[in-house]
Amino acid sequence: MGTVTLGVSIAVPEPFGSLLQQRRAGFGDPAAHGIPTHVTLLPPTEVDASALTAVETHLSRVAADGRAFPMRLRGTGSFRPLSPVVFLKVVEGAADCTRLQQQVRESSGPVARELQFPYHPHVTIAHGIAEEAMDRAYEELAGYEAAWTCASFALYEQGPDSVWRTLREYAFEGGGSGLSNVPPQGTAVDTPAPAPR
Repeated sequence: MGTVTLGVSIAVPEPFGSLLQQRRAGFGDPAAHGIPTHVTLLPPTEVDASALTAVETHLSRVAADGRAFPMRLRGTGSFRPLSPVVFLKVVEGAADCTRLQQQVRESSGPVARELQFPYHPHVTIAHGIAEEAMDRAYEELAGYEAAWTCASFALYEQGPDSVWRTLREYAFEGGGSGLSNVPPQGTAVDTPAPAPR
C-alpha cells in the first residue's frame, strides 16, 4: 500500500487563518498556499498507509480525553539562526498544546517519534525565504493578535502536489483533565497588521 505523510495540527480558525495564509504568501513564501495556518502537534511524519486506521483510532482517544481551551496569538518570534522561521507566538494555550502533542506522539502510539527540536507551539508566518522578507514578516506582524477557543484538532495528509489536506477533524469530548476551564463560546480579537509598504 505504500506510505503516506501525515501531520496533526490545531487549525487557526477564520477569519484569522486565511488572512495569515495570505500574509505568508505576500512575504514570498512559496509553500504558503499549500499549508493551512496552524499550530503543529505532530510534524510531517511518514507512516505505512495500512496504519492509517490505527492512527485515527489513537487520535480519537486523545480527543476523547481532552477539552476546549483558550488560544491566543500575540506578537512575533523567530527561530533564527537555528532554523529559518518567523512565527506568531502562542501566548495562551501553549501548555495545552504541549500536553496534546505529547499525547499524540506517545511512545506506545502509532505515530511515536522524536522531534528534531524541543517542542515550541507557534504559528509559522515565514519559512526559508530571503532574510529581508523574514525581517519584514517579523516587523509587520509584530502587533498582530488573535484569540479563540480551541475545541478540536485535525489530521492532515500531504498530497503529491505538496498541499496539506484535512483527513479528519477531532472534537474534544471533555472527558479528560484539560489544563484550562473555559466556556463553550470563545472571543475573537483581531488586531490588523500594518498594510505592506
